[in-house]
Amino acid sequence: MKLAIGTVQFGIKYGVRTINKQVKFNEVKKILDYAYSKNISFIDTAAGYGNSEKILGKTDISNFSIVTKTRYFNNFEITNNDVELMDKDFFESLKNLKKTSIYSLMIHNSSDLLKVGGGKLFNHLSKLKSDKKIIKIGVSIYDHNILQSIINNFDIDLVQLPFNIFDRKAINNGLFTLLKKHKIEIHVRSVFLKGLLLMTKENRPKKFNRWNNLWEIWHQWLNDNKITAIEASIRFANSVPEISKVLVGIETKNQLQQIINACKKDYLPKLPKELYTDDIDLINPSNWEKL
Repeated sequence: MKLAIGTVQFGIKYGVRTINKQVKFNEVKKILDYAYSKNISFIDTAAGYGNSEKILGKTDISNFSIVTKTRYFNNFEITNNDVELMDKDFFESLKNLKKTSIYSLMIHNSSDLLKVGGGKLFNHLSKLKSDKKIIKIGVSIYDHNILQSIINNFDIDLVQLPFNIFDRKAINNGLFTLLKKHKIEIHVRSVFLKGLLLMTKENRPKKFNRWNNLWEIWHQWLNDNKITAIEASIRFANSVPEISKVLVGIETKNQLQQIINACKKDYLPKLPKELYTDDIDLINPSNWEKL
């Protein structure tokens, strides 16, 4: 199954609106047990997700493949001290997760690789790979132009990027085709746009009203085709053959059940051309605070 469990909600409050400030430990166990029973065996986490890694380590994740991520390096040049920090963070993550190795360590801020000295980070990732501490070297991106530069300079194995019905530029600009050509595994996140695509008109925060024309097209299309927002969003991501994993942030076992049920059919009506935007104020959630 393409579904993978995103765990940011296990450690911190996340999304436009959330049920809980943080998912309770007992609910985390229920989510993971149910996920594994449905052949979902992939978890995405990060040291920056609060205490998510420690919580995962207290559960039985021996049968799950794990991706975690580096810290952000805020300086303009990557130094040997930064490499040491990355290494220290990684082994702390392994300790917290109670793992001796994981599927991938991902550069969380992909532009770190393109800084002066960024090659030092990649060289250390390559060492972790040769030592069999990780299987794949990954990068997490928002900016497609940065990814092109990274592919030109580094032999990466895995890319994680945002992708959803509103944000389809990875298809339109040929990025998925390029990644497949380079045999780079693709994981996508933000398929529900941090829950925004699942909201009713009444529940959606007013600051998003500037895109009312887009919302009207969205809700009308769903209504006309008798398909729910969850069904449309998850089936669209699942329908793209180049995508290996679709990350979904989960707060309750019931949410995961709904998403799995939505995957049981592949009915997806043709998307109208108007159901698309390249406005980064909407499709990049890091810009939402300034709305």
